[in-house]
Amino acid sequence: HVSVVTNDGKVLVGILAGIDRVTNIILKESVERVFSQDEAVRQVPLGLYLVRGDNIAIVGELDQESDSQINYDTVTAEPLKPVVH
Repeated sequence: HVSVVTNDGKVLVGILAGIDRVTNIILKESVERVFSQDEAVRQVPLGLYLVRGDNIAIVGELDQESDSQINYDTVTAEPLKPVVH
């Protein structure tokens, strides 16, 4: 499992199914975690999802054990701001 942060501030989580030389990645069983200061994290199912390499800010391995212990129904957080180059 990986977590991907895109240049526009989206947080995607899924199983890394493929990657190419320009860092386009394919996620399967993916969800978008939508953060808000006013309500709990929404997890929007995306399924099989392609992320263009030029839109990726960060990709990291997700510790499933630690992640499964977080109750996202009670988490609020400010959304990430877009990356500015």
